Amino acid sequence: MDQDMQNKIDAIFADVNRSDSPGCAMGIVQDGELIYTQGYGMANLECEMPIDSASIFHVASVSKQFTCMAILLLLQDGKLKLDDDVRRYIPELPDYGDVITIRHLAHHISGLRDQWELLRYAGWREDDVKTNDDVLYLAARQRGVNFRPGEEYLYCNTGYTLMAIIVERLSGQLFRAFTTERIFKPSGMARTHFHDFHGELVVGRTSAYQKRQEGGYQVSIPMFDTVGATSLFTTVEDLARWAHNFETGVVGSDVLDVMHKQGVLNSGEQIGYALGQSVETYRGLKQVQHSGSDAGYRSHFVRFPEQNAAMIVLSNLNTSNPGGRVRQMMDVYFEGILEPLPKKASEEETVSAKEKVEVDVICADYLGDYYCYDVDATYRVFDDDGLQVYRPKRGTGNLKCNEADVFNHGSETWRFQRSGDGCVCGVSISSGRVRNLWFARQS
Repeated sequence: MDQDMQNKIDAIFADVNRSDSPGCAMGIVQDGELIYTQGYGMANLECEMPIDSASIFHVASVSKQFTCMAILLLLQDGKLKLDDDVRRYIPELPDYGDVITIRHLAHHISGLRDQWELLRYAGWREDDVKTNDDVLYLAARQRGVNFRPGEEYLYCNTGYTLMAIIVERLSGQLFRAFTTERIFKPSGMARTHFHDFHGELVVGRTSAYQKRQEGGYQVSIPMFDTVGATSLFTTVEDLARWAHNFETGVVGSDVLDVMHKQGVLNSGEQIGYALGQSVETYRGLKQVQHSGSDAGYRSHFVRFPEQNAAMIVLSNLNTSNPGGRVRQMMDVYFEGILEPLPKKASEEETVSAKEKVEVDVICADYLGDYYCYDVDATYRVFDDDGLQVYRPKRGTGNLKCNEADVFNHGSETWRFQRSGDGCVCGVSISSGRVRNLWFARQS
């Protein structure tokens, strides 16, 4: 890389390249070599420690490809098959009538409800410590799924936590120990581990932050002891080594191709998600990538198999947008081979506004306590100048009527159900990655 290109790359990070801001570590890998790497901003504002290429970040869902590799190493060892029934290894899970396989988990087509939303419904706060046992406890209580396995793609963290549990049960090792022994040590990733104890001291770890509305920053660290879906601690330098492993095959030489096989739905439609990675195209350039987002940490790791290249951006600031910065880096680094940006079609705004339907809400119809076995939680619906809901540890919020017996609460849709006599008997609640969570009316 010449100086002009380095200057253009540095300019992408100019907004965080300050001594009073959290920031980013970035790296560009070419033919197995980390040809350019820089740190911008501070790893720890309180200690005034700058970021560099050896700074350790929690990379959230970038963890998932390593969980898939752990599963594939057990496949390589002959200890499992991807089309095995998950209940063969985790019999605590309910039988929903259709077999859910490890492959379904890896491709996010299992239909299982997502662990983070279930924990939220159950009343967990952001700063409550979460473990794999907590996730398994909730997963085992679910009386339903979002859809039949293989019918749809819907991103689901639960499946990856279950995969980590499978690794532990088949290997007889903690997930952290297995991945360190079989993945990180052989590939030279000496500053990488799955962080399974939130209180552990880690030399060189960054602190994460989020912006405050009134200005400045506040600490924003995930309180996780759960591994598999998340909790990988790593560096730009170590991820560069991992990118190189896809060329050398030091780890998983017999199964690397499997990691790139995209999922297929029951209909025969191929999805973009492979095993812990998305296979996509940007301006004609094939990329295999994944992003990560937990608390104040953000990350993006993308490989370009046809160019033997990779790009990495790790951040300790919630508004940093590593994915957008990587695309800007691509525009600079691959300028000569990228296809032109498509011209934007002229947009004629044809907004057909829905007619507002006035619905008379009789609050008394809905008042009472509602209990959900799946998350072991009780919500109270009451009238205070309109319908309100109280949820333990999460406080009170409005229920806004959308149509008859259908209300919105933030991003959730509440559909109240009535029995034969016309009385409300319960409510089915849905949000992004959880559908039809049933709360039965108690009073």
